Amino acid sequence: MSFNFLDMKAFGASPFEAFTTATASSTKGLQAIAAETTDYSKKSFEKSCGLFEKLMGVKKIDEAMQLQSEFAKSAYEDFTAQATKIGEMYSTLAKEAFKPITAASPSQPSAYAAPSKAPVAAKQN
Repeated sequence: MSFNFLDMKAFGASPFEAFTTATASSTKGLQAIAAETTDYSKKSFEKSCGLFEKLMGVKKIDEAMQLQSEFAKSAYEDFTAQATKIGEMYSTLAKEAFKPITAASPSQPSAYAAPSKAPVAAKQN
C-alpha cells in the first residue's frame, strides 16, 4: 500500500482546520448554555425565597397548602420550559459544531486502500 505525500498532507490540513472551527463554535455554544442555566438558577432561587417569605406570614395551614401547590405548579412549568430551551440549545450546538467537520469530510482523500476485488485462494494443507 503506497500513499502520495501530497494526498496525505491535504488529508491532514483540512480536518485540523475543521476541528478548530468546531471547537470554537462549541465553546461559544457551551458558554451560552452555561449563562442560560445560571440565569434560570437565579430566577428559581428568587422565586423560592419569595415563597418562603410568603409562608412565614401565613396564619392558616390551608393558605400554606395553596401557596405551596401554586409554587409547585409554577416551578414545574418553568422547569419544563427551561429544559426544552436548553435541549434546543444543545441541538443547535451539535449542528453548528459538526458543520465544519462534515463540510471537510467529503472532499478528503481516503487514507485507506480500497478492498481488493481479487478472490482469496483457499488455504490448503
